[in-house]
Amino acid sequence: MNTNYLNELNERQREAVSHINGPLMIVAGAGSGKTKVLTTRIAHLMRNGVDAFNILALTFTNKAAREMKERIERILGGHEARNLYIGTFHSVFARILRSEAHKVGYPNDFTIYDADDAKSVVKTVINELNLDDKHYKPNLVYNRISAAKNSLMSPSEYQHDYYIQQEDMRANRPMIGKIYDLYAKRCYKNGAMDFDDLLYVFYHLLKNVPEVLSKYQHKFRYIMIDEYQDTNPAQYEIIKLLGAVHENIAVVGDDAQSIYSFRGATIQNILQFEKDYDGVKVVKLEQNYRCTKSILDVANQVIKNNKGQIEKELWTDNDEGEKIRLVRTTTDNEEGKFVADTIAEQKLRNHYENRDFVILYRTNAQSRSFEESLRRMNIPYRIFGGLSFYQRKEIKDFVAYLRVIINTRDEEALKRIINYPARGIGKTTLDKVTLIANEQDITFWQVLTSAASFGFKSGTLEAIDGFVTMIQSFQSQLAKSNAYDVAVQVGKSTNIVKELFNDKTTEGLARYENVQELLNSIKEFTETPTEDGELLEKSLGSYLQQITLLTDADQGTDENSDVVKLMTIHAAKGLEFPVVFSVGLEETLFPNNMAINSREELEEERRLFYVAITRAKSKLWVTYANSRYRFGNLVQNEPSRFIDEIPEKHVDRSYAGGGVRNMGSSSPSWGGIGSAARGGNNMFDTMKKKTPGSPTPSSSSTARPMPKPAAASSNHTPSANFTPDDPNTMEVGMQVEHQKFGFGTITQLEGAANNRIATVNFPKGGGDKKIMLNYAKLMIINK
Repeated sequence: MNTNYLNELNERQREAVSHINGPLMIVAGAGSGKTKVLTTRIAHLMRNGVDAFNILALTFTNKAAREMKERIERILGGHEARNLYIGTFHSVFARILRSEAHKVGYPNDFTIYDADDAKSVVKTVINELNLDDKHYKPNLVYNRISAAKNSLMSPSEYQHDYYIQQEDMRANRPMIGKIYDLYAKRCYKNGAMDFDDLLYVFYHLLKNVPEVLSKYQHKFRYIMIDEYQDTNPAQYEIIKLLGAVHENIAVVGDDAQSIYSFRGATIQNILQFEKDYDGVKVVKLEQNYRCTKSILDVANQVIKNNKGQIEKELWTDNDEGEKIRLVRTTTDNEEGKFVADTIAEQKLRNHYENRDFVILYRTNAQSRSFEESLRRMNIPYRIFGGLSFYQRKEIKDFVAYLRVIINTRDEEALKRIINYPARGIGKTTLDKVTLIANEQDITFWQVLTSAASFGFKSGTLEAIDGFVTMIQSFQSQLAKSNAYDVAVQVGKSTNIVKELFNDKTTEGLARYENVQELLNSIKEFTETPTEDGELLEKSLGSYLQQITLLTDADQGTDENSDVVKLMTIHAAKGLEFPVVFSVGLEETLFPNNMAINSREELEEERRLFYVAITRAKSKLWVTYANSRYRFGNLVQNEPSRFIDEIPEKHVDRSYAGGGVRNMGSSSPSWGGIGSAARGGNNMFDTMKKKTPGSPTPSSSSTARPMPKPAAASSNHTPSANFTPDDPNTMEVGMQVEHQKFGFGTITQLEGAANNRIATVNFPKGGGDKKIMLNYAKLMIINK
């Protein structure tokens, strides 16, 4: 137990932690240690006699919740922190709904639809209404419904709101209200909630069932909310209800980092907190522990241009640091080359590792030029925000079986698996089942279980009965088997695993390995102690809820992998890096042309730039291009207005007029690294690591293949017995085989164990190649 935890805080942090009763607003500037304050305050409450079961702490990522629990346990010792209700809004509310949902008409084993599932239901409704889904685009309609739910607006209220109806009429989409109504009824019929329902339904549960509201008002005597500036109206109203009895509400946030209005977040929640509660204590955390003085001063000066904000002035005891490098390039491709060259130079000059760099852009579409340049430089990277592991088709197919076992009302999952693998139930049968279910107002599953009474042909009837019997056999295992055992049986009985195993293509092997990884994750789930420290609640339903509620920030964020990270600024919030490249600082791109129609929108774009600046610990580059291709057209750009807001005394403009003159391999600016840093080989063309989260470009849904080296042979057929050997057994002089370049001899080895790079001469495969052994496998032919 740490008894000196208060002594580890600065004066303002200690003031926030020591406040126990009454409303508290902690205005936590970037890098000011807000997580430390939040977790220490929870530990302090518990040290002062508050029962862990009476504390609710809400975050926006599961990662943040885990980190908070771990820190609290380190302070207190023991496992009392496991009794806390700490988690994301959605995960905590889903946990409560599992025991209370029946009071508002949902089954307690309800399915949680992810965005893809929800959009699929929306598309089904659009088609049933005979509307054109190219005009009523499911994604657009789903976003309108999501916004309505986050504003706690019911389908009826939506359809009777004059201004909303006028807006839909002007957009020539007057039927969105009707779609919303039918979508909500379909989800209810399917025993399913989408992400927004976890807030919407929970709010109505509290509002309409007094005993439930009273139960949780008295249970959660102390409520803490992280990143309060990111809350939406539904979250705001739920907190108001839960905290109404005790009003021991502590919110932590930074209005200067409010960047999620497109998700429904409203900065007014934090700006008006003092008006919502009497006697609010306000503590400002203004000491920054992350950035250099130079970077922090730039951030302060930029954000001062916003009018709607809580006044504060961040300061730091850190070193002055280097000036911000402002770089203008001729084109977006040159911008990509500049960044890749600079990363290579900084690695050589300052001994940085790949993981120390991040490239931040306004939109995902900007990643292309950086990907191509990094690949040419043989610099491993990963794009964050691409296709997540659980969104892959083979994973969604397998998980759909598990969902149906838990909730047979789940129509979306049933449609996905009823003929996968193929069992003779085609589209005609599927349409007939759907029609009967809709006409008789019964579930899809009820039609299947009574198929004999609906006149299906004998062959079809046999296939349906076989499918129903198989699902029922899986359900019979639930009471006596854990999630892993059930999942293994699903894989065997359905022949999914066998079918994927028999597909020997590269893509087939990747899909097979992904399903194996899914089974591994279920196995790990069943063998990891729960919050109570025991192997309990290892049910299939518990596992499905866990993976469905993963947030963007929880997926594919292995911070220990040695790769350069590429991501949008939105995705970077909460992270920090020694070296940051904030790229694409051009008018109409950043600030974005779609977000400068009002002062409020422009100020959010400026807050976004503030977030980009404050991710940097030591070095910051700000780049922009004179021209770039956008929507197929070459567009000339003006520098972003935000560049003019950077204090001149902190700007190094030595590259600002350089354009391509600074890009060549002979440029003296790069300390002579030039072509040596480039390497000249498209090493990543040969890398195809198939495990989830691979730190190669192939793990990104947006990675583009590079042109093959002209001299390389692509006709080599690997030996029938080709098996990669352990990279650590490789030695200079060995003869080896590569799957693409053929046979060659190792002439040089570099790097430490598990990160070795071999130079191999391939006489028929293009000469000398640098090969990263962990990825581009080699088989030893002759030692």
